[in-house]
Amino acid sequence: MAEKSRWYVVHTYSGYENKVKANLEKTIENRNLYHWIDDVQVPMEEQIEIKDGKKKVTLKKVFPGYVLVHMVMTDDSWYIVRNTRGVTGFVGPGSKPVPLTDEEVTAMGISEKPVNVDIEVGENIKVKSGPLENFPAVIQEINTEKRKIKALVNMFGRETPVELDFNQIEKLD
Repeated sequence: MAEKSRWYVVHTYSGYENKVKANLEKTIENRNLYHWIDDVQVPMEEQIEIKDGKKKVTLKKVFPGYVLVHMVMTDDSWYIVRNTRGVTGFVGPGSKPVPLTDEEVTAMGISEKPVNVDIEVGENIKVKSGPLENFPAVIQEINTEKRKIKALVNMFGRETPVELDFNQIEKLD
């Protein structure tokens, strides 16, 4: 493929950022479009709140109303993103989306920022989306760069290895 993946900014309805990310990832997975669209992010930052004398860390959207998409811009990939529910358009003049510059990507800390995840190898989790939804699993391997884990899911009495995205799992208490 001659064209290189770049970061583009997609405008969404306010409050729909995570839904757009999930819908887009589902479309990418269902149509096997990883060669065009390889990452979708809703940049978040930790905020510390003190409530009733207790410190509470919450995640807050850095750019409300926007989702970042790492993709190769083609007519087809543009169409898929543009027609995702909740997307109002790409950021850029008219109908020509403009990729972020390397300086903007660096300034935003996209992709270079290591992902801090609160999970460990051997920990029990639950799959919260996809074909294995609600299945319990045990983490075998964590890849923070690709934002994926490898886990063993117990299906029909057999341990089955699966690869899952961070956004497809949740910790069990």
